[in-house]
Amino acid sequence: MDTLSYKTVSPSAQSIDREWVVIDATDQVLGRLCSKVAKILRGKNKPTYTPYTECGDNVIIINADKIVITGKKLTEKIYLNYTGYPGGQRELTPEVLIKKSYNKHLHAGIHPLFFRVMKGMLPKNRLGRRLIENLHVYNGPNHPHEAQSPKFIDINKVK
Repeated sequence: MDTLSYKTVSPSAQSIDREWVVIDATDQVLGRLCSKVAKILRGKNKPTYTPYTECGDNVIIINADKIVITGKKLTEKIYLNYTGYPGGQRELTPEVLIKKSYNKHLHAGIHPLFFRVMKGMLPKNRLGRRLIENLHVYNGPNHPHEAQSPKFIDINKVK
């Protein structure tokens, strides 16, 4: 038996073909949409997936203001921050994070609610911090990434 033929081929970061993808968030449930987007960011939808390599696509989410949050989560779910100082625990609801997304001082493409949810679905290491940079979320239907010629995909067809 020839053992040289049983080598595992792992793609390197340079050999991976990365694309730009546009997803419309109109009438999508927040958590279900973000779990599918996490798979695309990670590259789990590709046959060349490698767990320790950044092999996913760049994702642009448009119409983020038309997202659906089910139940009473909009006002009753609480996200906690801690500043590191005594009495520095901050509580944020999804309603407050959605209002912060309209803040002019935030960089374009940053949506606090989506980034909070997506961070929990990605690895908690260097790779996860690199992957979250490939996510761009916009409240309206316009985005400034036309130069990358992104392709539009229907998120309902993604498994």
